[in-house]
Amino acid sequence: MPALADLLDVQDLDLQLDRLRNERQSLPELERYKELHTELTSTEKLLGIQRDELRQLELDTDKADGELSILESRLEETEKRLFSGGMSARETENLRIQVAQIRAQKGSAEELVLGLLEKLDPARETVGDTERGMEALEAEKTEIETQIKTDWKRIDAEMARKQGRRDEAVAPVPADLVELYEKLRMSKQGVAIAALGHGVCGGCRLSLSAAEQSEVAASDPPRCVHCRRLLVV
Repeated sequence: MPALADLLDVQDLDLQLDRLRNERQSLPELERYKELHTELTSTEKLLGIQRDELRQLELDTDKADGELSILESRLEETEKRLFSGGMSARETENLRIQVAQIRAQKGSAEELVLGLLEKLDPARETVGDTERGMEALEAEKTEIETQIKTDWKRIDAEMARKQGRRDEAVAPVPADLVELYEKLRMSKQGVAIAALGHGVCGGCRLSLSAAEQSEVAASDPPRCVHCRRLLVV
């Protein structure tokens, strides 16, 4: 049957299309692209946390520095009053106590400011490192995305050519035979039709006896007695 020979060509093209679809879906770059997306998402989240911590640290430093400035002004003012004289012994003693208290508060404030300043540079460096790491991931993702698009464009163009040839090959095949072919393709791992050569089915690779070959030749359409695939005798 000429239609079966055409259908064999159709299947060859269908298998080529299957391979191209599989190639499109299993590009090695796709796995890395997914990994980069996950890494970027987690890095972006981490960067947000680090930036919030740095911002809070800067606010705390500004606040502590402002409080230290106030204490320094109070200390200067209180010491001037103390050293200006003209006060009773009790007032002088009270001012001495105030000066001592303010100096102690000032010392604590200085320690706090120094401690915060020591944390600022490492925090800024950490944010910078994460930002640079994120930039590197984004650059790699862009590069891989470009490669994927290039490969997809090549594969899609090849698929379009194969599909055009497939449409031409299937046109003369009767609709009922095409329907049977499509059903068999779904249940036979994509191979619905095969050639019978030297008494062997090209689909299941099993030998057919002379009687079985005669049975196949007499059937319409010819089908393998073992795997039930269409056969081109």
